[in-house]
Amino acid sequence: MTTSDHTDHTSGRTPVDHRRAVAAETARFVAAVKDADLTTEVPGCPGWTLADLVKHTGSVQRWFSVLLRTRIQEPPRTREVDLRLPDQEDGYPDWLSESATVAADAFAATDPDLPMWAWGADQHARFWARRMLFETLVHRADAERALGLRPVIDRPVAVDGIDEFLENLPFATSFAPNVANLRGPDRAICFRTTDGDEAWLVRLRPDGFGLDTAHPATVTADATVRGAAADLLLLAYGRLPHTAENLAHEGDEQLLAHWVANSAF
Repeated sequence: MTTSDHTDHTSGRTPVDHRRAVAAETARFVAAVKDADLTTEVPGCPGWTLADLVKHTGSVQRWFSVLLRTRIQEPPRTREVDLRLPDQEDGYPDWLSESATVAADAFAATDPDLPMWAWGADQHARFWARRMLFETLVHRADAERALGLRPVIDRPVAVDGIDEFLENLPFATSFAPNVANLRGPDRAICFRTTDGDEAWLVRLRPDGFGLDTAHPATVTADATVRGAAADLLLLAYGRLPHTAENLAHEGDEQLLAHWVANSAF
């Protein structure tokens, strides 16, 4: 897999405080499920119930917190974590809230610029706070959609989430093996916001793919998807099809279908 050299293509965008946003997204998640039937199935995660979704999200927060506290410098050999999970599922919402407190304590004790191992592009502690944010946000949206609600995603956070997803996707093959299929004979896909002026150009080459950060707004793509930043974020995570009514797409339909089939994790 190849990816483009790192270039700052986020200048001019509203910065996101990932640590504060983890707390805010967790609070939204807890509010959604507090009085809900936790046996409700979650369409965004086939085979899961709301209880499974809450357990997974809190577990991720606690595991990432362990990684931060131990300042890992190599891939972890185990994911064993003392979850302190309640015996009864009706205690899960409060437990998820406590998971965010565990995370906040780990954030407070860790310099975000501390060099650390990470599976993605950014080898610093800040990678884990940013990754935790989007794990929490996407699953909060999953919970709300399972309950018949339309998720509201803050626009600057959605833009940052698209950046984060596309920056890290080339490195995700260890847990999302289909990502290795994202290659092609110099094909380009563009994602453009309709509620702003952001654009992301992804180039697929025979040896892999990556963001073209130099010319995202000027190069003609083989396929383009347009939508609000929040909807493009849900598209990236496979929660919306590219044919959804609130997205517009043009160009090579097979290329878009290939991307969608192999990019979500």
